[in-house]
Amino acid sequence: MPAVCSCSPESQPYPGCIQSCVASRVREGSASLPCAVRPHLDPYQPIIEELRNYPQKRFYNVSKLGGTKYDVLPYSIRVLFESSIRNCDGFLVKETDAMNILDWKTKQNDVEVPFCPARVVLQDFTGIPAMVDFAAMREAVRNAGGDPVKVNPACPTDLTVDHSLQIDFSKCAIQNAPNPGGGEAQKPTAKLSPLKGQPRKLPCRGQSSCKGPCSAGELSRASGQFSAQIENTPILCPFHLQPVPEPETVLKNQEMEFGRNRERLQFFKWSSKVFKNTSIIPPETGMAHQVNLEYLSRVVFDVKDFLYPDSVVGTDSHTTMVNGLGILGWGVGGIETEAVMLGMPVTLTLPEVVGCELTGTASPLATSIDIVLGITKHLRQAEVAGKFVEFFGSGVSQLSVADRTTIANMCPEYGAILSFFPVDNVTLKHLRHTGFDEAKLEVMEAYLKAVKLFRNGESSSREPEYSQVVQISLSSIIPHVSGPKRSQDRVAVNNMKSDFQTCLNEKAGVKGFQIAAEKQNDVVPVQYEGNQYELSHGCVVIAAVISCTNNCNPSVMLAAGLLAKKAVEAGLEVKPYIRTSLSPGSGMVTHYLSSSGVLPYLSKLGFEVVGYGCSTCVGNTAPLPEAIRNAIKQGDIIACGVLSGTKNFEGRLCDCVRANYLASPPLVVAYAIAGTVRIDFETEPLGTGFNGRSIYLRDIWPTRKELHTVEEECVISSMFKELKEKMEKGNKRWNSLEAPESPLFPWDLKSTYIRCPSFFDKLAKEPVSLQPIENAHVLLYLGDSVTTDHISPAGSIARSSAAAKYLTNKGLTPREFNSYGARRGNDAVMTRGTFANIKLLNKFIGKPAPKTIHFPSGQTLDVFEAAELYQKEGIPVIILAGKKYGLGSSRDWAAKGPFLLGVKAVLAESYEKVHKSQLIGIGIAPLQFLPGENPNTLGLTGREQFSILFPPELSPKMTLDIKTSTGKVFSVFALFENDVEITLYKNGGSLNFVARRFL
Repeated sequence: MPAVCSCSPESQPYPGCIQSCVASRVREGSASLPCAVRPHLDPYQPIIEELRNYPQKRFYNVSKLGGTKYDVLPYSIRVLFESSIRNCDGFLVKETDAMNILDWKTKQNDVEVPFCPARVVLQDFTGIPAMVDFAAMREAVRNAGGDPVKVNPACPTDLTVDHSLQIDFSKCAIQNAPNPGGGEAQKPTAKLSPLKGQPRKLPCRGQSSCKGPCSAGELSRASGQFSAQIENTPILCPFHLQPVPEPETVLKNQEMEFGRNRERLQFFKWSSKVFKNTSIIPPETGMAHQVNLEYLSRVVFDVKDFLYPDSVVGTDSHTTMVNGLGILGWGVGGIETEAVMLGMPVTLTLPEVVGCELTGTASPLATSIDIVLGITKHLRQAEVAGKFVEFFGSGVSQLSVADRTTIANMCPEYGAILSFFPVDNVTLKHLRHTGFDEAKLEVMEAYLKAVKLFRNGESSSREPEYSQVVQISLSSIIPHVSGPKRSQDRVAVNNMKSDFQTCLNEKAGVKGFQIAAEKQNDVVPVQYEGNQYELSHGCVVIAAVISCTNNCNPSVMLAAGLLAKKAVEAGLEVKPYIRTSLSPGSGMVTHYLSSSGVLPYLSKLGFEVVGYGCSTCVGNTAPLPEAIRNAIKQGDIIACGVLSGTKNFEGRLCDCVRANYLASPPLVVAYAIAGTVRIDFETEPLGTGFNGRSIYLRDIWPTRKELHTVEEECVISSMFKELKEKMEKGNKRWNSLEAPESPLFPWDLKSTYIRCPSFFDKLAKEPVSLQPIENAHVLLYLGDSVTTDHISPAGSIARSSAAAKYLTNKGLTPREFNSYGARRGNDAVMTRGTFANIKLLNKFIGKPAPKTIHFPSGQTLDVFEAAELYQKEGIPVIILAGKKYGLGSSRDWAAKGPFLLGVKAVLAESYEKVHKSQLIGIGIAPLQFLPGENPNTLGLTGREQFSILFPPELSPKMTLDIKTSTGKVFSVFALFENDVEITLYKNGGSLNFVARRFL
């Protein structure tokens, strides 16, 4: 007998029907009815089986379908196939969709397929607008006569509050502490202790002692001249109850975070109370991707004894990290994510899958970051944009899960949708290592083997068939850094000095700075804290060990700690004006750095824990000392930032730091000690140690054996287990936070954080007919590689910006502005912040500035002011752009902002896929020049007016004609990939489309 869904809004749905339930109700025109009232048949019910040796467990045995076709599918495609079988309802997911996936070898790139992920992950930068939209949707549904209580996520949703952390306090800034709410600065309640006393060895959890290379005995044998001892006062970390030295900066930053973000946090608390199927993970717990990996990931879902693969979509491109754990997942736009939360599938072109064969053994000096960047280079050359990448070969087994997640996390940087490592014995070993329940592991292994999702790694086993195979020898990978402006510009460490010299010589552009030869050796003296220093081109002024990419990998973090230990013992120091920071992805990182005994040494060099979350990586770094800023500007110095993150867009860290390099954590520490990137580590010393001895990098670089010993002894399962328990309990500040419990959010009209957006103001049961875009002016004429950070900045709000003017008029002081990311729940701020990046290069202006020309008046205005004038005049606007429009992290406001500015279409040479989908999802038409054409070849200046007439019936991938006010007519592609995208565009975007189903 066919399976019939029997779930209700109050109960946990049958695992295979979450999407189908919604589909059934949408199809019948009644989103309010439970599935039991409108049953649907399951065409694949006959292949539901009991798991061998576990008769209470059931699953769809998809390996029985398709015979040898299934056996040669890439593992990632098998996950898509299982999802299509389990969620097949004949409406959102059809049987033909499942068969198209099974015929992947012949159908790749030719068909669109739906995918219903098992869950959704959000972080607060993009999560706040998603939840605000849900609250606004409830309001709109109520106003249109529907029941607002029925507006809830249909797909399990986890939101981690991680991106609101700003580094207000570091070792240099703690003495001038601003109040969270403004006003006079308060003095710290306790002074940071001078570094004295030898560090006591902190035992690993569950052990009485640790015999790693950082024992007290070793320290006593350190150089006799190491008289400045290190104090290691055991104070409890507020979330993980582990001794953490020098915690004042953490506590101060946490205090500031709760102070400036109280409104947002209260809204999140309200959301956690009223929205079903939603969990909110409070601040200071860690980064969304890190928490997703350590805490939220299941690998296999077990819902009411029904088994199916874990899978996820998220509002950040780095959702892909979990692919290193064998969980299929990738980042989509916030707009599409909200649709998934409401029960709609993600639609994607059935992708090509590039098999990446890893062979050989990596060099002892090569960290996982070097491996990541080496693989990135190869995959960029292989042109994997818009494709899945799947790893196989003998080299895969040599990579730990930490290495794999690091590689998977970087896949957006080389353009792939995701980079997948199938579950194997290394994965199971990792899960055991992190305290995963053994009984669950046995069920997991049995299930994955039953559906052929387990990779055994044996040479005799049959590998899947791939669209193409890329071979990479790990032995060919050597240490690199990336920069100074783009992550794809890799530089071998042994060539760094000469490469920076080349950058000084080259013309200003993607890499060069065009410094005159006679000025390349200029030195600017600067007085700081009573001492005299000199700044020159290549000087390091920011050094940050930060970002989930590195913090998920114990070996590279421990390498930084061990290098710091050896450096301190040798007598090396970091100059005090360098902004150093350590921002762990989660408390687990602090725990193992502390328990291994290396954290005091990092602190001694200035790399103290400043908080848990994204800070420097998203532009929330503490300002440089004024004396240093002035010296840099006075001498036009090319100062450098070095960070262990994933992005180094120009101006991202600080507007006066023009060269930014991505490096592994130990190299970040090394360059901080050297104080310059103009150094050859092979022939030049880092500095002078005790007895005047020159210390080279090779003298303090930790060996693989040292790293392995410390990692095995200090990164243990009890850490993960305890941290999971602490995350479930939350923290005092969050638990004591009050929030309303009404089903509709009580909007505060005075709020500068949370506003009811206008996206649903015209919500009606039927959409309006498609309107032409007539006589549109060009708001901005942009070039290549315009990032979402250019379009919608995530960092601090500049005092001269339109958003700052708005907040000032609301009575806020500059120290209360917070960041754009923190104010994504306020459409007025975010609209004003759109295209407000100081590095935005608008061809109408000719220099980097958030300005444009209002052509009817000829005035040069802020982008927001010009757009506001156009809207008052009833004139639509479009954007002209070059190649790769919308690169970078997925941000829904990079689409919402232009929409609220009145942008009706973007005309570019090419797009980043996620951003293109976001434009459609908000109701902006993504148009693309025909091959070989661009504004220059067509003779366009951008000063013309453009008219775009849509045909009565749009069809996927069709061409449209555009007529300019000069009489020129040319054709463009309308980048609607399928009927679903056309339907969404006609409905004014996905949110309005889904909201109509509640009416």
